[in-house]
Amino acid sequence: MNRVSRRSSRLVVIALLVLTSLVLSVVPAMSQDAHPLAGQSIEMSILGIGGWLPSSLGAQMANDLFVGYAQENYGYNVSFTFTESPFESLFQRAAASLQTGSDEFNIIISDSQWLGALATPGWIVDIDGLIENGLPDLGIDPQPSLDLELFSDVARTTYQVFPDGSDEIWGLPQEGDVQVLFVRTDIVNNPDEMAAFEAANGFAIPSTFEEWEVLTMDQFELIAGFFTRPDQDLYGVAMQHSIVYDFYSMQLYPFMWSLGGQAWDPATRTMVGVLDTPVNAEAMEWNRRMLNYTPPGALSMGIGENVDAFTQGKVATSIQWAAVGLSMVTDENRDVVAIVPPPQFVREDGTTSRVYSMGGQPWVLNAFNPADKMRVAVDFLNWWYLPETQLEFAIRGGNPTVAATLNDPTFDDINPWNRAYKYMLQNDRAQDFWHEPNYAEMLALQQEAFTAFAAGEYNDALSVLNFVACEQQQILFDNGRTEVAPPDECEDAEPQ
Repeated sequence: MNRVSRRSSRLVVIALLVLTSLVLSVVPAMSQDAHPLAGQSIEMSILGIGGWLPSSLGAQMANDLFVGYAQENYGYNVSFTFTESPFESLFQRAAASLQTGSDEFNIIISDSQWLGALATPGWIVDIDGLIENGLPDLGIDPQPSLDLELFSDVARTTYQVFPDGSDEIWGLPQEGDVQVLFVRTDIVNNPDEMAAFEAANGFAIPSTFEEWEVLTMDQFELIAGFFTRPDQDLYGVAMQHSIVYDFYSMQLYPFMWSLGGQAWDPATRTMVGVLDTPVNAEAMEWNRRMLNYTPPGALSMGIGENVDAFTQGKVATSIQWAAVGLSMVTDENRDVVAIVPPPQFVREDGTTSRVYSMGGQPWVLNAFNPADKMRVAVDFLNWWYLPETQLEFAIRGGNPTVAATLNDPTFDDINPWNRAYKYMLQNDRAQDFWHEPNYAEMLALQQEAFTAFAAGEYNDALSVLNFVACEQQQILFDNGRTEVAPPDECEDAEPQ
């Protein structure tokens, strides 16, 4: 018994020595690999768009999911606050803080057009540099995981690139967005209405995704006119002609682009001779004519007013952002709503085209973040683009842009707008416009002139376009953004 006990004791001692050796060999490695913020508590702030579900979804998921992920994988505690401002005032809110060098907002959900205005003063992090070099002064390694494979090039040029036409990346896509057509099938596909329409017009109202896909804007205008019945408080279509922010511009550009026009030449940053063309003038006139089929007060109609008209059954159709799907499709109407591609246009040469506006927003990182908050921001973005996170974002109603998520066989069926969203998120079906540092000034100018034309204050579309092009060319030239000066004839440019 004593021999067994002594032998057992020796085995225990040997086992303890081996175990101690293993522990000592592992501890240094664990210490080296430990997250630098392990054991700390950090408070983060996100600035986003007020009343815009995709913005609030990002913050909700940060607190619902990333907080636990960070604690489990990195060993630190983090919490997120969400500050919001409306579209039309968010940039001013961000700029007022950033120009003081403040880290008040660590992560910002920016509109895509603001990339130039945020990048040029050095207010946001160069994502190219973060991917290739990291942030060595802050102890952050290169982040090749943030070199994303997006579903389409138009998503990259919209949410990431400045200057336009370059390869420089300043943002990472938070919410993708495109324009789609929402249809009240209880109105449009009523059998009696369909029979009456076909008898009067010689073609059938579409009832499937594929049939809407080949519908032209000429045909759609006939449908919109057929269902415009003021005595029944019913109208053919809801659009957005409001002067607020970029509402009218984003609704007008599709008419221009689809007919073959352009907003500018990004290579030379030229407006004159590009914006003010006969084809763009035709597009303006056509867009204004569509007001004949919209509800009263259409010149004040933005995103929210569009939602109200559609959900209240006052319009048969709505050209609207896919990102508003959760507001457009309600418990009351979900069985009578179809979401399909918006109409295509027939160009002068007989070819067809549909090129609609890109919406959506990128994440940008505050360049003035201290080391701890910058590290959390980078951790968060790496988590945001994990496949399971992107799929959860879609399930909650968001619109991812990462190729792997959109190519997932389940994606089209997650939300009723997903198929149309993916269909329109193609290089030849969607387009963004300038991301210039003087974006706000240029936008305000054209919004005022374009909506004045829509209201009938001016009636010569080409003169309005020429005036806007001349003024925007001057803005770009005065700010050193182009070498192309406004031509002499711009001195006499006036909208008529």
